[in-house]
Amino acid sequence: MNNEMENLMEEIEKSMVQLHRGDIVTGKVINVTDNEIIVNVGYKADGIIPRTEISNDTSINPREIVQKDDEIKVYVVKVDDGEGNVLLSKKKVDAEKGWQDLEKINETESLLEAKVTDMVKGGVVAVARGIRCFIPASQLSNRYVDDLSTFVGKTFNTRIIEFDPKRNKVVLSRKKVLQEEQKEKKNEIFADLQKGQQLKGEVKQITNFGAFIDIGGVDGLAHISELSWGRVNHPSEVLETGDIVKVEVLDFDKSSGKISLSIKNTQSQPWKNIEENYKIGDVIIGRVVKLVDFGAFVEIEPGLDGLVHISQISDKHITKPSEELTVDQKVNVKILDINKEEKRLSLSIIAAKEKQNEKEEPTNYRTDEDAVTIGDVINTSNENKES
Repeated sequence: MNNEMENLMEEIEKSMVQLHRGDIVTGKVINVTDNEIIVNVGYKADGIIPRTEISNDTSINPREIVQKDDEIKVYVVKVDDGEGNVLLSKKKVDAEKGWQDLEKINETESLLEAKVTDMVKGGVVAVARGIRCFIPASQLSNRYVDDLSTFVGKTFNTRIIEFDPKRNKVVLSRKKVLQEEQKEKKNEIFADLQKGQQLKGEVKQITNFGAFIDIGGVDGLAHISELSWGRVNHPSEVLETGDIVKVEVLDFDKSSGKISLSIKNTQSQPWKNIEENYKIGDVIIGRVVKLVDFGAFVEIEPGLDGLVHISQISDKHITKPSEELTVDQKVNVKILDINKEEKRLSLSIIAAKEKQNEKEEPTNYRTDEDAVTIGDVINTSNENKES
């Protein structure tokens, strides 16, 4: 009986596959958890693929990869992991095919989709076709990148810029892809661009001399003088990064890629309707925007300045406007003259005060003709008695 049992065990042993470290075999998934995959590889012990050996992308859950009863190719890491199980690896099998794929992609200079998994010194690690690759910080974007961690977990297309299988080294660039896309978009935009055309754009960067505005993949410059009809000391006074604005194309040069834009041209020109909005004799509130020797320029709305001559600033003698006024001071002014053709507006602070004083005088005072005497009162009383 013992001999029969021994013979039976020998037969079963012979029917089992023989495993060696480095073998690649096909097995059947018998269980999947969040941390491992258990595989029957026809050996006397089951094989286990721990999460670290499933994929170079450790964020992937094993349940996303396989299901029970799926067939799977595995690499034998250890025949006995110390607990009687066979230690297997799926990522080593994937890596073999992955290196073959990357070699073809490198040769054909094709796009390669990669997922960023970790942030490291000088860049990030990304997984592409199961292979860990490096993307330097300088190759992550066509703009300056301040925080590399914002890329972790993101998937995007890249180009291989360095490929060395012997050293297990692959360096990728997302920047090259973005530059290619930008060039393509630029060609499309320039093909349709026209002077005077009005478009919507997003403010991308503000500088001392103006703002760079994205009009669909290409940036154009709106010079500080083209931001508003009013006076602008710095673009940040009227714009913020991220603002969506309407712009007009002033000029463009396809060879240099430069586009000149205007925001103010999309807005109503204040001089155009000045005669409808203002009349000679009106008293309005304005803001002092500039002081000169001969007077002060007062803004009554953005883009609409008038001159208060030094003789019209104060009813007392002054030698310079700064004796009475300061920049940004609000003042009441009276419109003395409007010259639409020459875009000149004459204003007066003195006249505005005089008109204000007239309004403040009582309007219900009596004249001599309206005066009532005591005799009038007596006569009126007698008339009432007789009646």
